[in-house]
Amino acid sequence: MPRLLITLCTFNECENLPKLIPEIHAVAPDADVLVIDDNSPDGTGRLADELAIADSRIKVLHRAGKLGLGTATVAGFRFAIERGYEQVLNMDADFSHHPRHLPAIRECLNRVEVAIGSRYVPGGGVVGWNWRRHFMSRGINFYARLFLGLQTCDNSGSFRCYRVAKLAEIDWSRIRARGYAFQEELLYRCCAVGCTFEETPITFEDRRFGTSKINWKESVAALWVIFRLGLDRLCRVPVRS
Repeated sequence: MPRLLITLCTFNECENLPKLIPEIHAVAPDADVLVIDDNSPDGTGRLADELAIADSRIKVLHRAGKLGLGTATVAGFRFAIERGYEQVLNMDADFSHHPRHLPAIRECLNRVEVAIGSRYVPGGGVVGWNWRRHFMSRGINFYARLFLGLQTCDNSGSFRCYRVAKLAEIDWSRIRARGYAFQEELLYRCCAVGCTFEETPITFEDRRFGTSKINWKESVAALWVIFRLGLDRLCRVPVRS
């Protein structure tokens, strides 16, 4: 099977991590898991180090502080590129992305370069959200399709698997987003290097432990980044160097 790296970007996920990784390995025993921790005050990084000592499939990348989900994800991509992995799969560390969906997502990569675990294709859905969360998510996906020309249904979710060879073609120095707009921008950049896409249904479940990091400041910043990328697209600013 292709060498697979699964990345988990963490900040205060001490309660979830020791339960999540065994469930990942139950359905993907061949995968390495990279924990990218932003110096979590709750000791997530120290716990990850302990898990890595006990299991050679677990790797840990420590960062100095909370530097943004986008930069953490890019750090995971660079790790995969530099160490010769063939596929890299990103998922949330709070059980909102359940490991049971991993086999279906991986299977999509037999046909395409980017496989998306999608809430918004037939069979997909969300559990535990109020109407505001639904409205915000649907709105940002419509906004991204409108401004970035994306054809995929779920552009804001991070439960995706990529062929590393295509990620290596992206100029990461051009990335603008540091927070939640990163997911939409990443698909935009993948389109620019000729990636093909497939969506497979998932059920997104609200986190089991801890608190959500979503806030209105991040949401407004995401809208601004997507708007600026849309202007670049309209003005035909080159996406690739």
